[in-house]
Amino acid sequence: MAIRYPNGKKYTPAAVPKQPEKSALSFSNRGKTLEDELNDSNEYYNSRGIAVIHKKPVPIQIVNVRYPARSAAVITEAYFKTASTTDYNGVWNGHYVDFEAKETRNKTSFPLKNIHEHQTEHMRQVHEQGGIAFLIIRFSLLDRYFVLPYRNFSDKWTRMTEGGRKSITLSEMEELSVELTPGYLPRLDYLRALSSVIDSERTERQES
Repeated sequence: MAIRYPNGKKYTPAAVPKQPEKSALSFSNRGKTLEDELNDSNEYYNSRGIAVIHKKPVPIQIVNVRYPARSAAVITEAYFKTASTTDYNGVWNGHYVDFEAKETRNKTSFPLKNIHEHQTEHMRQVHEQGGIAFLIIRFSLLDRYFVLPYRNFSDKWTRMTEGGRKSITLSEMEELSVELTPGYLPRLDYLRALSSVIDSERTERQES
């Protein structure tokens, strides 16, 4: 199926990153991507009334459809109606949460080229309206996960736009983020990590 962006350019999907070596994976998580893990975690939250958080659907404009069978339709060409914002949003404990999820195979830093300007702008708007905007970043070869609040990410994004480093080093990630320890149910309990982020942002807004 050919999918095109609003400017008419053809969408070329990025290569799917290889999974970490088996030694770096737990048996229950073997072969799962960060998206899989987050979807499972969100299902856990929802089923227990903890939060309602879902992956955002991407709106598309269907152009061509073929019908190989009377009861089946196959989309052969479509366009993205708008550029996507972030991956997930929802409500938790009275808070609006909105976040992007990214994986990198880099062992020493997270390349900022993985984030688009319109996504950064969206997170800024959410943050300024009192929502909780953040990123969940997985260093896949290290099997390490980080919750990076928007305000900390914003500083490094500004550094890049002003001609500085185009990545966030692992040591900076450790300093600026809350590291997640993968578990069983839920696999990634990122809402627990957000508690400290909320307390910090509440104090920041009171002092500003």
